[in-house]
Amino acid sequence: MFNRISRLAPFALLAFALAPAAAQDSQESLDALAEELVSLRGQVESLNTDLNRMQEQHRAEMNSLAAQKGDLEATRRREELRIRQLEQDMEQNRERAREAGVAGEALIPVAYAVIDGMEARVREGFPFKTEDRLTALEEIRSQIDSGAIDPPRAINRLWRLYEDELRITRDNGLYSQVIPLGGDRLLADIAKIGAVAIYFQTRDGRSGFVTRAGDDWNFSVAEGGADREQINALFDSLKKQIRTGYFTLPNGSVRMESGS
Repeated sequence: MFNRISRLAPFALLAFALAPAAAQDSQESLDALAEELVSLRGQVESLNTDLNRMQEQHRAEMNSLAAQKGDLEATRRREELRIRQLEQDMEQNRERAREAGVAGEALIPVAYAVIDGMEARVREGFPFKTEDRLTALEEIRSQIDSGAIDPPRAINRLWRLYEDELRITRDNGLYSQVIPLGGDRLLADIAKIGAVAIYFQTRDGRSGFVTRAGDDWNFSVAEGGADREQINALFDSLKKQIRTGYFTLPNGSVRMESGS
């Protein structure tokens, strides 16, 4: 039996020698696992923070889009009312002209009343070629004052301007006009969507859109890269004669209808 114990003694000594090493390896594994858990917990917390931030950003964007949609709807309703008023005024002035007959002098007050009403609406309305439209009206007024045209011809020209005003409220297209921007007056390319929205691109690479504050219209530069890309996409579509469809734009989404 003594011999048997003697034979087992080396194995016992080896086991005792290996025990501390095994314990150390186990502790190191636990430490590594703990560090990994701490790292994973930090990653989860970071991802949760990012998720909360993105959710807040999404809610803010949705609230902003809802407000912009409300502004566009208000603009659309105002312009629809303006169209109805223009049509009503046109019919009333036609009736006044019929009642006055073709006697020249009798038509002069009618022509002046038409010019006054149209000038007021152009100044208050959408800032599209405002100066050109006012100049056309002032030219007719001056010609009546000087006797350069007779009143019936003046009335006929005013009817055509009325029709132009109605067309402006419905047309979609690209134009050029001088706009006020940053204290300067610049020639810009204009994308007009009926009487709902105006977007612009300047020759120096800036782009933006028209906003309204109370009774004032402002040309605002788009600051974000995404906003500029949306405006560029609209201009590209109009240049390709694509005049229908749904467009997401910086100050709201608009639908261009066919036949505009």
